[in-house]
This record gives sequence, C-alpha cells and structure tokens, in this order.
Amino acid sequence: MCIDERDRTTQARQPAPYQQDDRDLRDERRRSKLEPAYQFMIRTRTPGGVVSAAQWLQLDAIARRFGNGTLRLTSRQALQFHGVIKRDLKASLQALNAALIDSVAACGDVNRNVLVAANPLLPALHAQVQQQALALSEYFLPRSRAYYEIWLDAEKLADSGSEDEPVYGATYLPRKFKIAFAMPPINDVDVFAHDLGFTAIVQDDVLLGYNVSVGGGMGASHGDAETYPRLADVIGFIEPQQVQALAEAVLTCQRDWGNRVLRKRARLKYTIDDRGLDVFCAEVQRRAGFALAPARRAEFQHSGDRFGWVDSDNGAGNLTLRFSAGRIADRPGAPHLSGLRAIAALHPGSFRLTPNQNLIIAQVPAAQRARIDALVAEHGLDGYRRSSALALRAMACVAMPTCGLAMAEAERYLPEFSAALEQVLARHGLADAPILLRISGCPNGCSRPYLGEIALVGKGPGRYNLFLAADARGQRLNRLYRENLDQAGILAALDPLLARYAGEREAGEGFGDFLNRAGVTDERT
Repeated sequence: MCIDERDRTTQARQPAPYQQDDRDLRDERRRSKLEPAYQFMIRTRTPGGVVSAAQWLQLDAIARRFGNGTLRLTSRQALQFHGVIKRDLKASLQALNAALIDSVAACGDVNRNVLVAANPLLPALHAQVQQQALALSEYFLPRSRAYYEIWLDAEKLADSGSEDEPVYGATYLPRKFKIAFAMPPINDVDVFAHDLGFTAIVQDDVLLGYNVSVGGGMGASHGDAETYPRLADVIGFIEPQQVQALAEAVLTCQRDWGNRVLRKRARLKYTIDDRGLDVFCAEVQRRAGFALAPARRAEFQHSGDRFGWVDSDNGAGNLTLRFSAGRIADRPGAPHLSGLRAIAALHPGSFRLTPNQNLIIAQVPAAQRARIDALVAEHGLDGYRRSSALALRAMACVAMPTCGLAMAEAERYLPEFSAALEQVLARHGLADAPILLRISGCPNGCSRPYLGEIALVGKGPGRYNLFLAADARGQRLNRLYRENLDQAGILAALDPLLARYAGEREAGEGFGDFLNRAGVTDERT
C-alpha cells in the first residue's frame, strides 16, 4: 500500500488509506527484531463537513469495529479513522461506502475535500453555498474506476485503466489542490490559506456572488527559503453561476503551469509567484471565458467557532461542542463517542464538522434541546463551558505517534502546553484573552499554524520554532520569532510579551495585532 512517489498517476488515483506505523513502538519492536506496528489511516471526503445523524452512527460503528475506537475531526472538515489494520482495510472502505461516504480524492494530486463555513445563522444561505461546494467536489472527482474495482468489488469494464479525465488529463495535478467557501463575518475556513477561495457576498440575506482568492498554502520546509506559507490574493468578484467555470480555469491553469520538476515547488502559490499574479489572472479569465468584476467589500471578525447554542433564523438551534485537537473518544469521565452516538440516535438533523476541529449538532428542533442538553452533560460533552478562552480556539495536528512526517508532538502536547500557558496568562490578568494558539508537529502546516497569533512548529523531539503575530481573522501570516525552543524557553519568550500586551494593548486589540503594531516580531533572533 505504500505509494511510489515516482508513479504520479497511481498516487493521484489513490483513495485515502495512508500506511503508518506506531512510532511509540518502533524502538521496542526493532530491538525484538519485529517489523513496525503497521496500520492505516482512512480519511473521508465530506464536502462542507455535513453528515446526517444516520451517517454519524455508521461512522461511529466503523471506528469501533475497524479502527482504534476514536474518530478524529480534521481541520479540513473530514473525519479520520486511525488504527485500521490491513486485513480490515477493504471492509472499512466498503462500510464507508454503505454510509454513502467515500475517501476518493481525500489524498493525492487532485482537488481535496472542499471546505464550507460551518455555523452560519442563515440555514437557507448555508444550504445554497453547501450545494455549490458539493457540486464542485463531485465535478472534480477523478473519473478512474480503480477505487470502485479494488475496494468495492465493482465489475471491471473493458476500458478500465484508460479512463478519460476531462479536467485532470493524463497527468493529473502537480500537487494537491484545496478549495474553501467562506461566509463573513466569520473566517472559520481560513479562506486565504487555500489554493482557491470563494468568499460569499451577501446582501439582505441574498447571495450575490463571491470574491475569488487564489494562491494560498501553508506548507513549508525548515531552513529552505524556496518554500514558504503564503496567503491568497483576492482577484475579483463572480456571480454564483460562474463558480464552476472559474474553478476549472484556475485548476487547469495550475495543471498546465505548475512545477513538475521540483515537487516542493509544485503548489499553486509558487506558480503564481513564478509567473506573476497579473499573468496568471489573465490566463484564468481567458480559460473561464469571462472577466472578473472588481472585488466587493467583505469584512471578517475572527476565525473561531461559536460554542454552545446558537439560534438560526428558522428557530432551530445549533449546538457547537469542543473537542481538543478534534479527537473524539470514550475516556474515563468523558465518554464522548458514546454521547454523540446517543445524540445521533434521536436527532433528526445533521452534524457539521467545523474547520477548527469541532462539531455542531445542527438544526435541532426546540422540543429536543432539553434531551440533548441532558445527554451532553451526562457524557461530559459540555467541556466547552469550563474551557479557557485559549483552549477553545486552539488547534493541533495529529503528529505523534502515527504521522511519519512529525518531528515533535502536537495533538498529545496541546493540553500540556495550553495548561502551562494559561498559568502565564492568568499571572498577567489575561485568562479571558481569546488568543489563537496552533501547534504543528512539522512545518507542513496541517493545523494552519502560520495563521496563529502564537504558533509552535515542531523542530525535533520536545523542541519547536515559535511564530508570532498573525491576526485573529486569518488575514495576516505570523513570523518566526525564536527557533528550536523547549517548553521552558517558549514560556520564557512569551512571558514579557504577554506582560507588555496586558499593560499596553488598546481597547479590543488582539495579541497578534498588538505584537504587529509594537514591532515585536522585528526583534527576531
């Protein structure tokens, strides 16, 4: 199941079982002359992160029967099953298919899972944007039948292996491609972190169209100036019926112009920087067959989730629950997986995965709120009520022990570091400050760390690079402040900055905005 980097077509057509091993056991197994503890991670394709309650019950069953008994919410509104062993791989994917969910295009050099703002107050508007995202996701699916023939025992056709790919062609894309739909005033999808972004422009509850942004991406490599995170540029406005043509124009331009010689320079952000934004936009408009209108005014307030109950304009309620680093499990005193299973059994609506690794019980009738509240309390799902402002907004990638790219801990380190930082915040009277913390086990940026007001990027076991001064709206990258620090060094570096923030901040000024205004990141050493 290992994917050969040299076989780009095979890689592009793979579903998303990633072969991994338990790195905690590597040394012990090596000493015992045993092979690594191999297992697989499966990632879903769930555009906009919307699943029905019935689908949730099926996903829960897959996690308990074939995985390690946990579900993980990702920063891209997908679900990951961890700990699937080889003999259960096919059965897992077939069970996923029975839930009307798949893992096609959840990895490889194709368009990935499409993000949509998760918690809007206007359900009709959300449904309209969600439908456009779903249509794009379906349109950009690879046409290969390999997934269905290998995993679902579909009948092989005479032309199997020679499918026509009207969008991807014979070469697929140089690398992965990511799309997000944002709905101001909340930028929960971090729309400028993606190759292609659509920011909804709404007037009097009517969707007028979208501002289009291109060229975002989070990946980088330590010590390599040729790689870097980049925010997307806004290039204009389109009407809703122009979304597919515009998206295809951007994607095929990257297909034809992207760097196929140097893989680390193969993302759209580098194509735009190498070719020039004006040249790229001109080609996109030529391929789309229309000119983009000037961008409309759009303002974001923050990039976080709204926890607890939030009412929609139709009277239904949306309950957002917090899960540290997106991990849903049954633990002593906190049987979260069981609690969500009980809720799904009585809930007639949907669940929505947020881009911040949280979960919304969506469109709950008023008559069911009391029963759901009781289940939430019974299963310890009300932790958001007791969480600090820091913990509520924090994100972390999986990292150890399963990710082969991780250089340091992230998910497992998040609670420890958050608790330590909370003590520093409390000492300076900042316990309620909604500072945006993100931790990544390596510089590839799955938790979008370069948009954190405080971000730790793994450098080695127990050591991190410290990045500071992004804004809380996802519109400014942070900057490297200190390198290769342990926890004591990180806290020592943050302590005087937080003291200054407590004493010198302006009314309503975020920590990242203060650091940027004060020029603190210019003091990098």
